[in-house]
Amino acid sequence: MKRLLLPIITLALALSICTSASFAQGRAKTGPDPATIRDAELEKDSWHNLEVARHYFKQKKAYLAALKRCEEIDAGNPNFAKMDEVLYIAGESSLRLAETGGRQKTKIVMPDAMLAKDKQDLKYKTPEELRVDARVYLSRLVAGFPNSTFRSQAVTDLQALGGPIEPTEPVEPPPVKPPQ
Repeated sequence: MKRLLLPIITLALALSICTSASFAQGRAKTGPDPATIRDAELEKDSWHNLEVARHYFKQKKAYLAALKRCEEIDAGNPNFAKMDEVLYIAGESSLRLAETGGRQKTKIVMPDAMLAKDKQDLKYKTPEELRVDARVYLSRLVAGFPNSTFRSQAVTDLQALGGPIEPTEPVEPPPVKPPQ
């Protein structure tokens, strides 16, 4: 009987310690905020796109390709860990395309479902539209990431573009001219 009594007392003591410790923690939380949860596959894809965008931006000077990669990240993964760098590359790419510093021309495809791809209307973005895009990206960087290493360059470029866009200020691109 004494042999059984010692393990039972030990077990009871251990249970009482565990239950009192769990009550001290308070109510269990439901988990992290859904806005901060990051999908591992999406993060991996976004990191790859960022690396490719860096390569296009820095080494190839292919600003349109870098801009497209950044737009893909921005649209698909707005909670990306390096969103400040994505916004910086997108803004700088737009700015350099506006200054015709890129090797590529920007196109806006205006699709018509009834026409073949080669017959669809193409319109080139104007330098003014590209400057507006750059101002939007760089303003988002300055407003959303105060501790970013890219912020000082973004502020300098924004001053040349007319200052950051305030959140209440409407963002409207210049009127689109119909294709001729």
